[in-house]
Amino acid sequence: QVQLVESGGGLVQAGGSLRLSCAASGFPFKINTMGWYRQAPGKQRELVATITSVGSTNYADSVKGRFTISRDNAKNTVYLQMSSLKPEDTAVYYCKARPGLIDYWGQGTQVTVSS
Repeated sequence: QVQLVESGGGLVQAGGSLRLSCAASGFPFKINTMGWYRQAPGKQRELVATITSVGSTNYADSVKGRFTISRDNAKNTVYLQMSSLKPEDTAVYYCKARPGLIDYWGQGTQVTVSS
């Protein structure tokens, strides 16, 4: 059974940093692309960053230069290091995997950036 468990969210002041973690299980983590998405109130869920099995990364323009996605295949965990946070980064952040034809999502972790 695929499970994705996010952690690391919280309340931070603008300009601060947070590191999100997503612990994965139930599928061959190291050969799968992993992604971070976010959804702000009243808005659609949007891509934040992805990382392939070989470590190639892709970022939304809004977070380039501020966020870094990484993975530890030994721990079946993907991370999102967020720096220079802005109030507009406030959202629920979700981890996603697609081991096959179905998208799997974690339960999300709230990130709130105060101005």
